[in-house]
Amino acid sequence: MLIKKSTTGVQRPNRLSRSVAGFLGNTMDRRTFLKRSGIAVGAGAFASQLPFSMMDKAQAAKSEGTGPVEVRRTVCTHCSVGCAIDAVVKNGVWIRQEPVFDSPINLGAHCAKGASVREHGHGEHRLRYPMKLAGGKWQRISWEQAINEVGDKLLAIRKESGPDAVFWIGSSKHSNEQAYLLRKFVSMWGTNNCDHQARICHSTTVAGVANTWGYGAMTNSYNDEQFSKCILFFGSNAAEAHPVSMLHTLHAKENGAKVIVVDPRFTRTAAKADYYFRTRSGSDVAFLMGLLYHIFKNGWEDKEYIRQRVYGMDKVKEEVLAKWTPDKVEDVTGLDEKSVYTIAKLMAENRPSTIVWAMGQTQHTTGNAIVRASCILQLALGNVGVSGGGCNIYRGHDNVQGATDVGPNPDSLPGYYGIAPGSWKHWARVWGVDYEWLKGRFASEAMMTKPGITVSRWFDAVLEKNENIDQDPNLRAVVYWGHAPNSQSRGKDMLEAMKKMDLIVVIDPYPSATAAMAALARTDGAYLLPAATQFETSGSCTASNRSLQWRERVIKPLFESQTDQAIMYAFAKKFGFEKEFAKNLKIVKPDPDKFEEPEPESVLREINRGTWTIGYTGQSPERLKAHMRNMHVFDVKTLRAKGGVDKETGYVLDGDYFGLPWPCYGTPELKHPGTPNLYDTSKHVMDGGGNFRANFGVERDGVSLLAEDGSHSKGADITTGYPEFDHVLLKKLGWWDELTEEEKKEAEGKNWKTDLSGGIIRVVMKNHGCHPFGNAKARAVVWNFPDPIPQHREPLYSPRPDLVEKYPTHEDRKVFWRLPTLFKTIQMANKEISKEYPLIMTSGRLVEYEGGGDETRSNPWLAELQQDMFVEVNPKDANNAGVRNGEYVWVESPTKARIKVKALVTERVAPGTVFLPFHFAGWWMGQDLLDKYPQGAAPIVRGEAVNTATTYGYDAVTMMQETKTTLCRLSKA
Repeated sequence: MLIKKSTTGVQRPNRLSRSVAGFLGNTMDRRTFLKRSGIAVGAGAFASQLPFSMMDKAQAAKSEGTGPVEVRRTVCTHCSVGCAIDAVVKNGVWIRQEPVFDSPINLGAHCAKGASVREHGHGEHRLRYPMKLAGGKWQRISWEQAINEVGDKLLAIRKESGPDAVFWIGSSKHSNEQAYLLRKFVSMWGTNNCDHQARICHSTTVAGVANTWGYGAMTNSYNDEQFSKCILFFGSNAAEAHPVSMLHTLHAKENGAKVIVVDPRFTRTAAKADYYFRTRSGSDVAFLMGLLYHIFKNGWEDKEYIRQRVYGMDKVKEEVLAKWTPDKVEDVTGLDEKSVYTIAKLMAENRPSTIVWAMGQTQHTTGNAIVRASCILQLALGNVGVSGGGCNIYRGHDNVQGATDVGPNPDSLPGYYGIAPGSWKHWARVWGVDYEWLKGRFASEAMMTKPGITVSRWFDAVLEKNENIDQDPNLRAVVYWGHAPNSQSRGKDMLEAMKKMDLIVVIDPYPSATAAMAALARTDGAYLLPAATQFETSGSCTASNRSLQWRERVIKPLFESQTDQAIMYAFAKKFGFEKEFAKNLKIVKPDPDKFEEPEPESVLREINRGTWTIGYTGQSPERLKAHMRNMHVFDVKTLRAKGGVDKETGYVLDGDYFGLPWPCYGTPELKHPGTPNLYDTSKHVMDGGGNFRANFGVERDGVSLLAEDGSHSKGADITTGYPEFDHVLLKKLGWWDELTEEEKKEAEGKNWKTDLSGGIIRVVMKNHGCHPFGNAKARAVVWNFPDPIPQHREPLYSPRPDLVEKYPTHEDRKVFWRLPTLFKTIQMANKEISKEYPLIMTSGRLVEYEGGGDETRSNPWLAELQQDMFVEVNPKDANNAGVRNGEYVWVESPTKARIKVKALVTERVAPGTVFLPFHFAGWWMGQDLLDKYPQGAAPIVRGEAVNTATTYGYDAVTMMQETKTTLCRLSKA
């Protein structure tokens, strides 16, 4: 019903239907389909599994009406795989959809969520018009009233308490352009108090990976796994969290790759693996060090690779061999020596081998250490910068990668430029505004250069004593702009903060759990503003593999919703900085009954003009659109175009990598092809090659941090290590005169990151085959982190008091991201708490839902698939609690928060561990909050949020919340 294609309208080339429809019968029953499709990861037809007749054009029933049929190409708005969709639109109505068979990413496949995105075009449970909470009830208001009332309240707070009294929560559902505009918007408001979902899903990845070798992102791609000979899933349940990615994993398995899953829970991914090993939640560093022990003990490390390209591995080796003997590893992880040896041997003997992780690694108080230990493992094996190797880091939302790259981070401007004065001056130049004016928007220059509060703890900035906060005011207002509160831990404390706020604003296509929590906490002071979905606007999004794709607008914004960029522009007018906000941008009015807004293409061009650091400069709207129109020319393994000319523009696609995965250096005219695999010295830099980044100086304690002689990207004129390029180095090398006169004027006094002409990059890369960010060694020892070599530290709420003594957490921090942060105090106060709360409580994803779940639980097709919030509990623990399968139980944490859920008695989890999905909200400690939502806008499926009961605990680098390891107890409801 959802995947038929009109018999008229636009016909796109199809990779699979090539005049073969008549070979086999035209029908297939459900059993045959399931048998041949194997794992149910997609609604599309797989070339190797389904009869060719299934790939013919679907014959649509006779359509009503006589309007034109159009096919609009877009991208699924759920996870970060980046599945392309052809939406069929007639008379402005989205009538059908097809997965794009030509997409090199999803190959015509969909998961359950992707197959049902057309429901956005109906929107029965959407937020339809602006509303305010008055007398405990949601009341409809006009947009004019909403902008004026919300704007006046925010301006009053700013005047009374300063710009830092408002916290802005952005969205990983925003397009790149919207995320970028929000960081710009908040900067002009005058604060760094902004954040988004990446803080609580992959901030530890970004920090850990970037501080190891330069860029905080997936090194390879889903597709590249097909070159892997061994794949270790550690911290990822891809079959449920990223279902379509399993296409590439299973193709690799068919080609002989060994697939290993190490997880506290037997997942759907584990069911497809060759090997499964169960480990204790919270023991991740110890496991990875255990692997390194066997690698070093048996001489399996790549010694020459380490000599040429890695700093500090000798210190890691010394510590691992001394501290992580097999008996110690087994004591902490529960994995015996044979198991750990087996995994290490498989990774070592089947190279290139890759490791895959998601939030199973990141959402811990030791998240940064776990991530770095994974990086060290791959460096030891020589697997980084190698096709089939690398760290394949699966991001969460559809644009969490892009929103992190260019969006509202509290410690960085777009492109990870940081917030030092030089960074602000760079972006002031890009925005065309006076730096002094921009500085004057902040409470002080000190606050302008101070990292803001994080989304994981905004509520503590409300509840904490004022003298303990590293800013003048407590928070008085919060703006939830496309983010769900049930995604954050310590929901009980958040509700208390909501009671104290002056103002709560929700800007979202759906009311989200924020609406229900606000109405539970208070009777007024809250507003709901309806935003359009990504199908009701255009713009780019960045998949996990760093490829950008351009979404066409499918339909106009439904009901009274406005696009996010239109809402930003309306508030910029209200706040009086619309001229500065839109100085370089084209303002358009796509619909006569909607607000005017910045044109997405012009926003991307501004991103291109400023984001040199990570190579968001080469992906012009024109290049991205040409890629979307010509997906069929890109190889499904390498992602590289084999020939191809865009008929619409004449653009030559040959040599480009699909989506121009960043870094795509230089101006669009340089025609850098994008970078499929980071740090790959086997390719020329103008062919997507590279090396490790020189971002941490040139020496440490007398030891060079630059790559050794002979280690360089293919064809480089400099055949040894070198620092990053600036105007001085260019002159010393005699390359300065290769710049044009105009480029010289711009490049004088600049480095490759701040030269707006792109001239330094052009000369260095195109003329001399070198990398603008230098050529250095990766760091196995990260001296600027709390633990330079990753350490196992017990969770704050540990089931093992004996291990707390051996592996204690960090000392408390008086000021950390503007707030006091407790580590040891919490751990010692709860050292024996497992006597009362004996079960490890962990959480994760389901295939049916996404994120906080409000959007997907409002979709009838998905709601039918999973109707109840539940807890997976081992039969032993269920029997001890007197609980049977399907019965309601109370899950209580040490915070005394209790959530009422159904028991799913299963051996997926071991005795002593329970698992809960994190997609639910709409209940509060046994109470259904249906009456707290606007009428008609409540999700179809409601349930308890696991994060109502999660406990205190944060990463010591990024303030990532701990959601994977805490304690609880179970009782019959």
